Amino acid sequence: MSGRTEIFTVEVSLPNERIDSFLRTKFPDASRGTIQRLIDEGEIRVNDRSVKPTHRPRVGEQVSIHWPEAKTAAALPEKIPLEILFEDDDLLVLNKPPGIVVHPAAGNEEHTLVNALLHHCAGKLSGIGGVARPGIVHRLDKDTSGCLVVAKTDLAHRSLAEQFAGRTVEKIYHAIVCGEMTKNSGEINAAIARNPNDRKKMAVVADVRGRVARTGFKVLKKLRHATLVEAMLHTGRTHQIRVHFQHLGFPIFGDSTYGARQNVRAKELLNFAAPRQMLHAQHLGFIHPRMGKKQSFAAPYPEDFATILKKLQG
Repeated sequence: MSGRTEIFTVEVSLPNERIDSFLRTKFPDASRGTIQRLIDEGEIRVNDRSVKPTHRPRVGEQVSIHWPEAKTAAALPEKIPLEILFEDDDLLVLNKPPGIVVHPAAGNEEHTLVNALLHHCAGKLSGIGGVARPGIVHRLDKDTSGCLVVAKTDLAHRSLAEQFAGRTVEKIYHAIVCGEMTKNSGEINAAIARNPNDRKKMAVVADVRGRVARTGFKVLKKLRHATLVEAMLHTGRTHQIRVHFQHLGFPIFGDSTYGARQNVRAKELLNFAAPRQMLHAQHLGFIHPRMGKKQSFAAPYPEDFATILKKLQG
């Protein structure tokens, strides 16, 4: 039987959490579809028994996962310029430009970051999840720029995935938000779940559907009808910073999904609009999987972010 088997003991579990969701959090690079397929095929077992995706993992249970041998990636390599901040045999850190999607998807199979990495890495890729492709252990939205780490080996992939799941990775963003914030620092502690009225969006919720989400922030500079803030992610929920600052009443400048009304008002006041959400992953810090030493990286602002910032200071 080709591939490899990974066995671990459940140390922490959440009430009513399904095993497919539990494993999706523990192995963020494996898609929900991949995990559900492995469950259906009996490749994921609990206490040496087959389970259904609805199984609720309990502390003390032993989970075994057989990861199949990696197949060739369906995505094709493309020669797309990359701004590499650091690279060695195990991983690379890049400054992702705005406007590029990380993963290929239906209707968007080309010109993604994965296509670019397949060309750049030339076969030296992580195979976790059953497909030989760059180890994307975390993601940035299409219109968010900044630091992104990519695993090139399974060792790096496993280590980085564990660090993200364990919330030990330092993730600091810079954002321009609508409005002039009066509070200079604080923390947004508000659970996030799918918006029941629009499944493509997330929302702050007050019921059991919500997953814990914490964002620290401090004001860096007050601007014209806007504020430059630093946001520190203590959790990693989908669209967390965008949803949290909308919840606070200061949505991201240029974000038409979360905060369209405030952005229309900002355009009326300033007589210009941002080309995309002004959100930038400025800093990333983690323990290098092989060297065991802390690594920290900072990504310079892209041109559009710097231009908007300059306009708002005038």
